[in-house]
Amino acid sequence: MSLSLICQAINSNPPHLIQFYYTGDAVPGYRMVEPHVVAYNEAEHLSLSGWLTTGATASGSPGWKEYLLASISKVTVLGETFSGPRPGYNPTGRKKVHNVQCAI
Repeated sequence: MSLSLICQAINSNPPHLIQFYYTGDAVPGYRMVEPHVVAYNEAEHLSLSGWLTTGATASGSPGWKEYLLASISKVTVLGETFSGPRPGYNPTGRKKVHNVQCAI
């Protein structure tokens, strides 16, 4: 369910922001993200790479983040769109990724 909604947001033209609840780090909570790519990471976990705009974060600041899909719930595709890739976007991810499910 989360994968299909996230890919729907990524594949829209223009792409849509998403909101979800994340439990995969020290600061669980809601995040609003510009989703860029969903792929498997080096540890073979399906993950989302995106630009955090607002919400809970362990680092305390917006920017590039990686989220494990297994720790994402309550995904909502928002009506708000964004113009496309953020500066520094690398479709292969900052880390080695493979088996891309969807990407800008």
